[in-house]
Amino acid sequence: MADSVENSVPALAVTAAVGAVVLLFVLLCSVGRRADKKDEDEQKTETEEKKVNKTEKQMKKSKPAQRHKRIQHVPFSHAWLATILRGHSSPVLGFDFSPNGKYLISTAEDRSAMLWSTKEFSKKEHKFIRGNIELDHGTRVKFSPDSKAFIVCLGNENTVRILRIGKKDDGSPGNITAALDFPKKHTAEIIQIGVASNGRFIMTCSRDTTLIVWSIKGEVYSTIDTHQMNNVYGAVSPCGRFVASSGFTPDVKVWEVIFDKGGGFKDVKRAFELKGHSSGVNCFSFNSDSSRMASVSKDGTWKYWDTNIRYELSQDPYLLMTGSIYCETPSHISLSPDGRSIAVGGDNSIGFYNAVSGEEEEVLKNIHDGSITELSFDLSNKYLVSSGDKHILIIHNITGYRATISELESTEIKATTQAQKERVRQQIAEARSSLESILGTANGHAESK
Repeated sequence: MADSVENSVPALAVTAAVGAVVLLFVLLCSVGRRADKKDEDEQKTETEEKKVNKTEKQMKKSKPAQRHKRIQHVPFSHAWLATILRGHSSPVLGFDFSPNGKYLISTAEDRSAMLWSTKEFSKKEHKFIRGNIELDHGTRVKFSPDSKAFIVCLGNENTVRILRIGKKDDGSPGNITAALDFPKKHTAEIIQIGVASNGRFIMTCSRDTTLIVWSIKGEVYSTIDTHQMNNVYGAVSPCGRFVASSGFTPDVKVWEVIFDKGGGFKDVKRAFELKGHSSGVNCFSFNSDSSRMASVSKDGTWKYWDTNIRYELSQDPYLLMTGSIYCETPSHISLSPDGRSIAVGGDNSIGFYNAVSGEEEEVLKNIHDGSITELSFDLSNKYLVSSGDKHILIIHNITGYRATISELESTEIKATTQAQKERVRQQIAEARSSLESILGTANGHAESK
């Protein structure tokens, strides 16, 4: 028994020693693997960091190229485009034609007012006379009846300023100087202004429900509450008898501004309304003698009205036609002075409509690098003018020529004498010749068929 115990002690010692050696070996292997893994991880991290740095350097190098490749607005080009007026250094906010048809005045965010000659619309280069709107900028502009002055709506002061156009020795327009600022009466932003063609009053329309009729000296004749929730548009009729507004409600409200025989202000009375749209009216327009009107609404339609009525006997305007709109957000409409053409502007595109046939003639898309701010036909019916960025586009009224030819052809058929027929044929020939000169001989002949 004793011998057995003595023999087992060395065996246990040997076993313990071997176990210790094995354990030590396993531990050393584990440590080695961890070290290798650490080195491997460090190498991997270093490699990834190098890749990231390389990628960042490549991105930095490629940034100028990306900026260079950024899509920019392409200048508008179309067969109907007559010319582009360039001169303002910031977006044009408003423009107007002089009653004598010789000039166009424009205002912009750059605090300038620029006077352009309409005779140069057919040229590539255009001279202008620049005036400054001191300490402010004009958001809207309208000519005086004598074409010797104009008014602007001051964007910061929210009132009206009258500016005069001087004369050079040769009789051409000279310096533009400020003459008078009206007192501040509107609490909400003024969105539209107008001047009566007879020179008897000035109109201002603000974004709330206020429309004010002023004397030309800045005295308030009348303050009208339009009851339209809010005003979106306001205007003075070309005949100088009416002021009108549209807004949230689906109608256009028209008032007559009445003066006595001596020229003194008497009253403002409701004349008539344009009723028929199913949603708010964004804009409206008169023809030259106010016997026709056009309106455009959020309901997706434009309407053409006969307003040559006995409104004093409660007669309502006649709806002549309704047309669909090409865009979802129509904000401007212009009726040509002769009542034959209608233009609807939405976003930065324009749709032309024939007011004789009611047909859509053409849609000009992406004409401005920004939304349209003003849209109007000139007094000769030859051009449609549009602003929406730093430039003013002068567009041939091709729709007007087409409508004129169509109307004259109907007149020729109805003519009772040979002299009448010859006179109408001459007018048709002149209209066709104008189309040929604008669109080219081939297109001109195609248009006239």
